[in-house]
Amino acid sequence: MIEIDAILAHALVPLLDARLVLYQHYLELDRRVKRAASQDNVCMRFMTVPGVGPIAALTFKAAVDDPNRFKRSRTVVAHFGLTPRHFQSGEHDNPGRISKAGDRDVRATLYAAANALLMRTMAGSQIKSWGMRLMRTKGRRRAVVAVARKLAVLLHRMWIDGSEFRQEQVGGTA
Repeated sequence: MIEIDAILAHALVPLLDARLVLYQHYLELDRRVKRAASQDNVCMRFMTVPGVGPIAALTFKAAVDDPNRFKRSRTVVAHFGLTPRHFQSGEHDNPGRISKAGDRDVRATLYAAANALLMRTMAGSQIKSWGMRLMRTKGRRRAVVAVARKLAVLLHRMWIDGSEFRQEQVGGTA
């Protein structure tokens, strides 16, 4: 089609060449990220959790930096702004949306990992079944945020304990 029209070829060939160069750079960056994550023992443990890939593992590890600075794993969730806000006055106590305090990129990465766990992962786990139940009752967005909170707590606890993720089936143990 491009060869038929010289004007069209003159406009599109440079765009196609630029697209090819961008795609090659993307593949190189993707390879570097995967190599960096595979050479780190903590990131390899993180990636055993369904939905957590190399980007999520590296982002979480870089953002937390030292896991011992958080006394409890639940405080990591508040650090990244995944806790619900509360609007309180004398008579009212309204839970609102998440606080969005902290690092936006880590929050977005945890949200993407939770979304992948709920929507793309085929293997059943207790976290996925819990998230799917929440999705039916509370809606998709709230369920994904709740699973992102649970993932942050889980990743921090795995890092502190040095433990592996245990994939437990919905009906029993694996």
